[in-house]
Amino acid sequence: MKNTFGSSVQYTIFGESHGPFVGLVIDGLTPGLSVNEKTIKALLDKRRPSGKISTSRVEMDEYQIVSGVFEGKTTGTPLCILIPNSNVHSKDYSKMATIARPSHADYSAFCKYHGFEDYRGGGHFSGRITSALVAGAGIVLDALKSKGIRIATHINSLHGVKDSSFSFEGSSFDESYNLLETKAFPVLSDESESKMKAVIEEAAKEGDSVGGILETAVVGLPSGLGEPFFDSIESTLSHALFSIPAVKGVSFGLGFDFEKYYASQVNDQMRIQDGTVTCLSNNNGGLVGGITNGMPVVFNSVIKPTPSIYKEQKSVDFKKMENVDLSIEGRHDPAIVHRAAIVVTSVTALALFDVLVGRYGTDFFSNNG
Repeated sequence: MKNTFGSSVQYTIFGESHGPFVGLVIDGLTPGLSVNEKTIKALLDKRRPSGKISTSRVEMDEYQIVSGVFEGKTTGTPLCILIPNSNVHSKDYSKMATIARPSHADYSAFCKYHGFEDYRGGGHFSGRITSALVAGAGIVLDALKSKGIRIATHINSLHGVKDSSFSFEGSSFDESYNLLETKAFPVLSDESESKMKAVIEEAAKEGDSVGGILETAVVGLPSGLGEPFFDSIESTLSHALFSIPAVKGVSFGLGFDFEKYYASQVNDQMRIQDGTVTCLSNNNGGLVGGITNGMPVVFNSVIKPTPSIYKEQKSVDFKKMENVDLSIEGRHDPAIVHRAAIVVTSVTALALFDVLVGRYGTDFFSNNG
């Protein structure tokens, strides 16, 4: 299952950055789910680079669904999505076949695949592969929404510039969710957007790059979802999230900030409100014992600075076993955190769809579920 994730619903990714296609096969989908082409296109648009803050490699992502859909509905049999790669400059990589780009997977891939790997553009390790995950999420996000489950991700901070955090008081989350649905740059504050873009553009001028932290919220999950220990919701989501190439850390609720407090300050105390058990705070991020408790599931994921930069760096030629000084050419992002937000939302949706089907069966998402 090296390139497959999921138990009840399985997702298999394939392809390379400069190969003819990248793609995704989904097996175990509920039959009869609506496949909304506009939803899939809108998600892919959010992932696509644009302007000074992104790479100049822009793929149109003219995806094809080649199986598993008939007359606009899923059939329940394996669904295969293909996304062609058309805007490739493979020659940019030909002279670097055995030179390790710092913080890329070039050397580790060589160690695993003994030189038979496709090194162009990072090959199978490229973030380009995530486009297929985003396209697949276009199907399951609508299914989740039909059950009142909504997922939103925004840039919580970028190179020290902070955005507002999600609020769940009154209609605050609804407003944030609707705002992020319309925004290409996923932040809640216009002031944060202008400051973050300025930081990214400055990094680009310097031939460098910056990273950031994404905050994700999942609202509407039923209580009692997940298994203790190895299949906790934290375990499942972290497993999926760390498949995103740039993610280097995931924390739930207060996360590492728990060490600053006494239990009396951060325990999520409880009350009955309107006939429902609820927590007066949500420091655990909606998860206790690895299981949902009805509060919003909230987590942060750290996106590292794009490793491809134009500054000269020390590296090695691992075939010749020689030290080299490397100046990377080609087209690269000065930041990918804004493009990664929809990838995090998508991977979260795919993982939770699998968990829900495992708990309730495929008919949970059918019209009769």
